[in-house]
Amino acid sequence: MTPKFQNRITKLQELMIENNIDLLIVNNRENLIYLTGLLEIECMAILIPKNDEIVAITLSKDVDFVQENSGIRTIGYYFPKETLGQKIIEQINTLKIKPSGIGFERYFVDFEVYEKLRNAFDNKIFVNASNLFYKARSVKENTEIDYIKKASEIVTIGMNAAIKTAKPGITELDILAEAEYAMLKAGSFGSSFRPQIASGKRSLITHPLATDKKIQYGETVVIHLSSTYKGYCSKISRTIYIGDIDDQSKKFYEMLVILQKLLIDNIKPSMSSNEVYLIAEKTLKDFDYKGEFLEVIGYGIGLRQSEFYPIIGKNKKDLINENMVISLLLPTIHVNSEMGFKIEDVVWIKEKNNEVLTKFSNNIVNIS
Repeated sequence: MTPKFQNRITKLQELMIENNIDLLIVNNRENLIYLTGLLEIECMAILIPKNDEIVAITLSKDVDFVQENSGIRTIGYYFPKETLGQKIIEQINTLKIKPSGIGFERYFVDFEVYEKLRNAFDNKIFVNASNLFYKARSVKENTEIDYIKKASEIVTIGMNAAIKTAKPGITELDILAEAEYAMLKAGSFGSSFRPQIASGKRSLITHPLATDKKIQYGETVVIHLSSTYKGYCSKISRTIYIGDIDDQSKKFYEMLVILQKLLIDNIKPSMSSNEVYLIAEKTLKDFDYKGEFLEVIGYGIGLRQSEFYPIIGKNKKDLINENMVISLLLPTIHVNSEMGFKIEDVVWIKEKNNEVLTKFSNNIVNIS
């Protein structure tokens, strides 16, 4: 039985050879989805030898489901009599290789699994393979792009509902409730991160959450939403103004729109992430903007809302490739100590004419 995503496995095995990794242990949910296409997975791992058949390890009751739907040879363990970490070690010992390099994800590894590995092998052979996974996932297949497109359609429905709801006197949570309901009705599998509705001074916070704070006349409201579809993410951010916008704020907002468009129009395959960042840096200098500006302004997007390849930022060497999907523009532009503006969209990188997937107006919105 051939694995459903043999091409993805082959891509990983090629990267393993390049990085002197004999065995990959996949425990991260996102990477498990990437290799199986299954969302209904828990308590599972996949072992990938660099030159041999891969094997999935899962709860005994899920063996048939995983094997039939992923095409991967699957063995089970009987919990709590057996544990995932224990079964991983047993399977490694049955392989024809004695691994001198074991790679696994730096983040989201079950401690029980790591503890069993640490006790069974010399820690010196462990390799952080996180970047290998992110690099393999960075260039999207047609199906993946279709899923991100669908998630993007859904998240714009949420943004429309949020803006229609916003007005003086209601709370940030009121806006979020309407946006989330609209996205779920449209087919979202849920948010990929904690949604952010931040008004007034709270718009300056890096990672705010929606609260019961009431929105006041004269405040900006930053709305940052996400949706998922079959495991794949999209997100969008817009800033609206409650009341009449002053000339300085309007200038900063328009600067942000121009900056984002320049980046989208000028990103091309083979550029480095730093080259993209330098466009942003020069544009802000031309506008004589002297406020805070982050050194990271975008990420790849896919099974995570922020993939760690490519990272669009200062001195980053990650290369942009055709069929990557990235989000721009991450930073909040600070107008003053009272308010900030943020615009973010998801962009499909093409050989020519990049496509914005979150098709939603970025014109200034004033709500009385």
